[in-house]
Amino acid sequence: MSLDGRHLNNLMRQLATQHTVELVHPFAEHKTLGALVYVAECFGFRYAGVRLVGKQKVLHVQLVRDPEPWARQRAAANTAAFPQAGVGGTVPGMYVDSLTPVPGAQADVDLITALIKYDALGSAANRKQLLTMAWGSGVLFLLLALLTGKLAVLLPLAVLMPTFLLGSLRINAARRARLAQQLTAAGCTPVRDATGQERYVRPVPYAT
Repeated sequence: MSLDGRHLNNLMRQLATQHTVELVHPFAEHKTLGALVYVAECFGFRYAGVRLVGKQKVLHVQLVRDPEPWARQRAAANTAAFPQAGVGGTVPGMYVDSLTPVPGAQADVDLITALIKYDALGSAANRKQLLTMAWGSGVLFLLLALLTGKLAVLLPLAVLMPTFLLGSLRINAARRARLAQQLTAAGCTPVRDATGQERYVRPVPYAT
């Protein structure tokens, strides 16, 4: 069985026994996670968001069981149509033993992947925190330079560290802006979650 097949079997086991699921595949590409979310949504779950865990900022994709009647109906229909899902059989929207979408599912998987990327960049790029770190590091290295007299070493760092952090912030902002355009074009609506983070919500029902 391929790695994709193992990912699918593991996902289906979790969907069968849990009401909330976290996808954690540290080395997986975003498109792989998008495909897994697509399959989960075919069986009555919905994408709920992401969180970055630990020093390595490992991406955790969160799924919750969707209580909407149309989602339950869709799950029942797919359970009947794909009885071998999770035991090596086919799943909706994917080629056999693979997380490669068939043409009819590609647009939905791409949209989910864009949502995951947008949310992940938002979690990684805490603007206030990065600004504080940028200016704080500059001031710190400047003070150390004055106190130690090691101007040749510390003064460049007083300039480079803020420049690097501010540059990272601008790059993340540009990436999110491009993703926001893609999501808006697909009919998604911007909202603020409970933490004040901007996210996008898909039109519903989606990916029928």
